[in-house]
Amino acid sequence: MIAIGSDHGGYALKQEIMAYLESQGVSYRDYGCYSEESCDYPDIAAAVCSAINGGDCEKGILICGTGIGISIAANKIKGIRAALCSDYYSAKYTRLHNDANILCLGGRTIGPGSACELVQVFLTTEFEGGRHQRRVDKITALENTRE
Repeated sequence: MIAIGSDHGGYALKQEIMAYLESQGVSYRDYGCYSEESCDYPDIAAAVCSAINGGDCEKGILICGTGIGISIAANKIKGIRAALCSDYYSAKYTRLHNDANILCLGGRTIGPGSACELVQVFLTTEFEGGRHQRRVDKITALENTRE
């Protein structure tokens, strides 16, 4: 199950991505927003991250106008590795090397065709592990520091 959410700036792109997921037979749960009415992206990021950390969803997709704000908000939550991607290589390698669990996109910076391509590669690429696991473990250790 994939968690998906957006603020008003990402709402239109979220609709396109949900249609794509349906066409591919990928199950998802929509955590808002549900219209183009203004809302706060940290609230949407928190809901999607909670679904992932709680085990309800395996991975997530978050979208705001640029993808920047929602990725910053998501990365404040322990256990989340959210990656803002706008190209195929980044979407593939954030899974291979960083074991990212959320793909962030900019609803006002990327078109639906490219976005769906990034979603596809993000969802189908597995983490390589190996030397990359050591680095992911160090990121987790950073989360556990109090400074």
